[in-house]
Amino acid sequence: MKLFLSTDFEGTSGIVAWEQIIEGNAEYEQGRRLLTNEVNAVIAGALEAGVTDFVVNDAHHAMRNLHPQDLSGRATLITGKHKPYYMMEGLDASFDGICFVSYHGSIGAEHAILSHTYNPGAIWEVRINGEIVGESGINALVAAHYQVPIIFISGDEATAREAMTIAPQAEKIIVKQSLGRFAASHLHPEVACEMLQAGSRRAVEQIANMQLPDFSLPVELEVTFLVADMAEMATWIRGVERSAPRTVKVSGNNLLDLYRTFIILVNLTRSLVDR
Repeated sequence: MKLFLSTDFEGTSGIVAWEQIIEGNAEYEQGRRLLTNEVNAVIAGALEAGVTDFVVNDAHHAMRNLHPQDLSGRATLITGKHKPYYMMEGLDASFDGICFVSYHGSIGAEHAILSHTYNPGAIWEVRINGEIVGESGINALVAAHYQVPIIFISGDEATAREAMTIAPQAEKIIVKQSLGRFAASHLHPEVACEMLQAGSRRAVEQIANMQLPDFSLPVELEVTFLVADMAEMATWIRGVERSAPRTVKVSGNNLLDLYRTFIILVNLTRSLVDR
């Protein structure tokens, strides 16, 4: 079997501040070790259940948080910025399952550590078919396109709750309880890794029963930005329409095209983020 891991950072046990997850800060190396251990715990559990091939997409910030030599399972590692499929780079129909490791809640979620939706300096809210979604819901568009089930998700309680709409049967491992956007109660890292390993093993063992993400077609993707200029810039993209001063929408039946349009929106509007 073959697994795809999309790894973020904010959902790692012990992480509460941007300084822990952005390269160049004194606390970053400690955060990197915590993340690597959690990723390896997920791989270890899947290995126990018979998975033989792993592709890990480092999907946080500059996307070079994981060292290839430190990964278990002889995993293939995808790193670096400006990947065409961003957090889902490397996924195709050859995979048996998807794991979202160390994910976090959407920008508007209550009690969600370091909550945001792709770019906290630009995006205020994202909806798919009228429902508020976070990064897991947006990334599920790619999973649905390739018909690969999301079998495992880790992070805080808000992450697990938001994932119910796209992957109700997936194993959801909560390694921390968010007290606010910059405070949390954490499981000890060893306990968290034990839970992650056991959870990924269960996820693989139940992979035949996992449902695919289900979206009613045509899908409407709606993005509300922090300022109106960003919405105006977004309409430079063909197919994107202004629906409110700060909101744009795009719709269609091709889920991969919708996701790619969203990624273009994210990258394009970065130029208007206040510095």
